[in-house]
Amino acid sequence: MDQWVDRLAPQLAALVALAEHDGHMTRAAAALGVPQSSMSRRVHALEAELGVPLLLRAGRGVRLSPGGAELARRARDPLRQIGSAAAALAGDADPDHGVVTFGFPLTLGSGLVPELLAAFRHRHPGIRVQLTQAHGAQLEADLLSGALDLAITIPAPAKARHTIIGTQHIQAVLPESHPRAAARRLRLQDLASETFIANPPSYNLRRLTEAWCAQAGFTPDIGFEVTEFATIRELISRGLGVALLPGDERTPPGIVERPLTGARYERDIALCWATATEAPVTRRLSEFLASGFAREAGQ
Repeated sequence: MDQWVDRLAPQLAALVALAEHDGHMTRAAAALGVPQSSMSRRVHALEAELGVPLLLRAGRGVRLSPGGAELARRARDPLRQIGSAAAALAGDADPDHGVVTFGFPLTLGSGLVPELLAAFRHRHPGIRVQLTQAHGAQLEADLLSGALDLAITIPAPAKARHTIIGTQHIQAVLPESHPRAAARRLRLQDLASETFIANPPSYNLRRLTEAWCAQAGFTPDIGFEVTEFATIRELISRGLGVALLPGDERTPPGIVERPLTGARYERDIALCWATATEAPVTRRLSEFLASGFAREAGQ
């Protein structure tokens, strides 16, 4: 195994960079900080070493062959872990300067997470945070592929390393003119005859909505499927339906949020890592976020 590592590590890094930049040789070379000619030589050397084609022509550019894509996928995480571990051990990585790729869910786009990111930027101006927002399944996929260093996901991922840092409470969201809008609390079965506005079926909250409604004895009538939570609230404010959504202090005019009784309408919030070893700048951000959620929970 050592001979493969010694001989192929630079070539594998070039292949991974090419995969991460969709076969764009110039951008991949820039990401590695090497000339484009070096990128090409490394990948062709890897092809020669393994005796299999790794690149296919695609117009004026290239794309990875199925074998090349599979090798890049398998090599990505070990290379990242080796780099992070070596930097941390040698002390070469500057904990106050660098880049962290960080993702978080659409439902946390307002409130605590943006506040913590603003505070982190103020305290650590030398660390640049590249942000991605997506639903939980996509964030987990990005962690496993190496596209993200760190993420907050809802729910906790099945495969990525994580720790639970909080709980998201789900409430009934109604038009302000709804007959039950004045109630302090609602039972989910009170909404059995309503039109629901929900995320697409691939979203965790959509699956939970259907499961919770089934427990309450009915199948929700999904009138609209929407990816953006802000758009769901806008549609509710226009009287087009109701939804089960996480509470949001900045609720737009025309809607009300009401707690639900009778079951645990909650989701775990997890802080997740791409690798077992954190780079120092990633640790700076992860510890800051974890402590921020802990303070919020203690209030």
